[in-house]
Amino acid sequence: MHHTNHFYGHAHIFARYCGLDRRRPPRINGYLQHGWNALDGFGPREKYVPATPKFVWTDTMRRRGWARGRRDYYPIGAPWLYLTQMEPPAVPEPEREGTIWYPFHGWERQHVDGDHRRLIDEIREVERGPVTVCLYWLEFGEPEIRSVYEDAGFRVISHGARGWMKKGTDPRFPHRQLAELRRHRRVASNRLSTAVFHGIAAGCEPAVYGDPMVLAEEDPMHGGVARVRRLWPELHGAEVDLVTARQIAAEELGVRYRVSPEEIRTVFGWSGETNDL
Repeated sequence: MHHTNHFYGHAHIFARYCGLDRRRPPRINGYLQHGWNALDGFGPREKYVPATPKFVWTDTMRRRGWARGRRDYYPIGAPWLYLTQMEPPAVPEPEREGTIWYPFHGWERQHVDGDHRRLIDEIREVERGPVTVCLYWLEFGEPEIRSVYEDAGFRVISHGARGWMKKGTDPRFPHRQLAELRRHRRVASNRLSTAVFHGIAAGCEPAVYGDPMVLAEEDPMHGGVARVRRLWPELHGAEVDLVTARQIAAEELGVRYRVSPEEIRTVFGWSGETNDL
């Protein structure tokens, strides 16, 4: 199984959905889209084994991939949809409070360059009520970054590590994110991102504002911040229409493409796996 299929515990979510051992997900015959982007769901320079399935969230991702000469796409919806289906909110749902803010982050091979103090000033100008800042595990592990937000009086957390080469994966990452989103009234970021769409689906009011920061050697194939703002203007700003946001999130997460456990077993090559129940 390609190691990125383990990112954020996604393989574990699907194993649970199919009634298999969530602690040891079977090998997936293909590549899982692990995050939202404005391309085809994968990295612009990603290389694939020919004729290997690519499991994406929406048909839009498939069409963008075809336009680039790629094939073998299967829209199945985002893993987040399957998790929220298996983890419904409490009834009645506790009252939400404050904002969870996700600063744009880098990853193991690309770091972000930006002014965190300037971003803090922008957050203070907009948000009313307590603010939780969720940092990617790399930034969370850097005291000079984490302390800037802590000194500003914000609660600072991390959902955990996504893992790399099947090591260090925290399968509870999405569960922590879901619990945090459901306790906050708003979700915000300085770039439209996976976390914003997850937050909308979890019932948060979204916002995208502030210095978008710069990713080291950011690939221009995505079109950058300008393209994202041009394609999704309705989701940018300190206040966003919630009805419109929910409609867009449902489309981008692929609500209409969700499939049954039996279908997942078939397309993932899990038909012969033993049920753990």
